[in-house]
Amino acid sequence: MSDAPDRDGPGDPRLEEVSDGIFAYVQPDGTWWINNTGFLTGARGVTSVDSCSTERRTRAYLEAIRSVTPRPVRTLVNTHHHGDHTFGNHLFSGATVVGHEETRAGALAWGMPFDEPYWTKTDWGRVELEPPFLTYTDGVTLWADDLRCEVRHVGTPAHTTNDSIVWIPERRVLFCGDLLFNGGTPFLMQGSVAGAIAVLTGVLAPLGAETIVPGHGPVAGPELIGRVAAYAGFVQETAAEAKAAGLTPLEAAREADLGEYAELTDPERIVGNLHRAYAELDGLEPGAPIDLVTALDDMIAYNGGRPLTCRA
Repeated sequence: MSDAPDRDGPGDPRLEEVSDGIFAYVQPDGTWWINNTGFLTGARGVTSVDSCSTERRTRAYLEAIRSVTPRPVRTLVNTHHHGDHTFGNHLFSGATVVGHEETRAGALAWGMPFDEPYWTKTDWGRVELEPPFLTYTDGVTLWADDLRCEVRHVGTPAHTTNDSIVWIPERRVLFCGDLLFNGGTPFLMQGSVAGAIAVLTGVLAPLGAETIVPGHGPVAGPELIGRVAAYAGFVQETAAEAKAAGLTPLEAAREADLGEYAELTDPERIVGNLHRAYAELDGLEPGAPIDLVTALDDMIAYNGGRPLTCRA
C-alpha cells in the first residue's frame, strides 16, 4: 500500500523548489489538518520546517525528501504547536526537534490527536508525541551549510501564542507557518486578532520576502500578507458592530456578509475568530484562554450541526 494520499482525496502533494536547495512541500487542499512543510538541503543533512498531521502524510513527506537527497533530516523546526505541524515529529528519527518553549508546552497540553465530535473521522495512523526538545525564547539561528536561517518567535500571540517564522534573508524566502493561509480562512481562535494584524504588518511585511511558504495553500508572494491582514481587520470590524448590537459570536457570523472572503475554505472559522475578537473587545489579553469548547460547538452549529470536514 502506498503512503501517498489517495488520488480521490483532496489532491496529491507537490514538491516545489522555491530557491536553490530550498523546497516547499505543498499539500492540497490546505483545509483542516492538511498543512504545508518544507526543507533545506545541505552537504551533511536536511533541515525540515514542520511535519504533518498523520503517519501516512508524514511518511509521504519523508519520501519526497528522499527523492531529492539521501542525506538524513538532522533538524526539524516546528513553527507552532498545532498537530498538523507536529504529530509527525516522531517519524524524524535522529533529528533535533527545535521550537519555541511554548510550542513544546502547547504540544504536550494538546496531547494525542482526536477528531469526533469536532472533526470528521480521520485515520491518524501511529502517533507518538515528540514535542520540541531544544527550545528558545526569542529565536535561534540555523545554518544549512553556509546559508543562514533565522528562526524567530514573532513576539506576540497571533495564530497561536507560540508562532515562529523561518526566514532565509539571503534568498528572501519565508516559511511562516499558519500566520498565513492562502485560499483558506485564517484561524485566530487560539491566538489574537489584534496580534495577528500587528505581526503581519510589523514583523512579516518589513522583511521584504519575495517567496512565502504559508502554513496552508499555494506558495505565494508578499501580497498575501496584506490579504490576510485585511481579513483580520474584517473580523475586528464585524465583531465591534455585532457586539454593540447585542449579537453573540454565532449570531454575528450568521449575519455577516463575508463578501470577498466567502470563497475561502473552512468558512466556519469565522465563528472561532469572532469568539477571540469578542474576548479582546472585553479587554482579554492576546492569547489568554477563552472557552474553546463553546467556540468549537458554535463552529459546528454554523456548519449545520455537522462535524467540521477533515480530509487528512
